[in-house]
Amino acid sequence: METETATRWLSDTEQRTWRTHLEVSKLLMHQLEKDLQPFGLTMNDYEILVNLSESDESRMRMSDLATATLQSKSRLSHQITRMEAAGLVRREHCESDRRGLFAVLTDEGMETMRRVAPQHVASVRTHFIDLLTAQSQEELRAALAPVAEHLHGQRGKL
Repeated sequence: METETATRWLSDTEQRTWRTHLEVSKLLMHQLEKDLQPFGLTMNDYEILVNLSESDESRMRMSDLATATLQSKSRLSHQITRMEAAGLVRREHCESDRRGLFAVLTDEGMETMRRVAPQHVASVRTHFIDLLTAQSQEELRAALAPVAEHLHGQRGKL
């Protein structure tokens, strides 16, 4: 006979907290994505551009970029192919590992970042940061930190 463990159902308060989090996460990402559309970018595109623009020599190993963006290597490869066609990135072989590839930000990709980043930051401010007091921001950061830490620990177990 199978052993049953008691399900710890969410209380009304916990349910409201969870559903509010889901609603805000979905709506915010939808809005940020919508605000990137005039530039021909998706949130995935923008995240890749940010990672590359902040890395040494504007380049990252594909495997590291996949990890940083929480994408499978296959999904990232397709994403990079689309971004290459748009002239935003290019692939380069790794001299020390013949199987390894780098994603490299092109000049056009960097120019796109310079053009889009101010608009994206304005969108983040309008739809998130400016709606919270400094104290609320600190409380939210403190409340979410244990969740982020837990989930970062789970990544290694996948």
